[in-house]
Amino acid sequence: FSDPFTNRRRANDFMQADRRLEAISQERIRERNKAPQERQREICEDYYPCELYAFRHGYAAAYRHYFGRRRTK
Repeated sequence: FSDPFTNRRRANDFMQADRRLEAISQERIRERNKAPQERQREICEDYYPCELYAFRHGYAAAYRHYFGRRRTK
C-alpha cells in the first residue's frame, strides 16, 4: 500500500501551472507599458504619408514632421 500523500517535489512533477496563461498575462502587461517611441511608431504606421516619410528619414523624424508640432487656435 502506498502513501496517499506525496512530497512537494513529486507533486510538482504532475501538477504544473499552465505556462500558456502565464505568457498571455505577461504579454498583456507588456502591451500596457509600451515605450513612447513604440507608441509613436504605431501612430505613424497608421498614417500612410507618415509611413512613407519614415522609410526615407526614420520614424522619429516622421513623427516629429507630421505629429510633433500640434497647432492650436
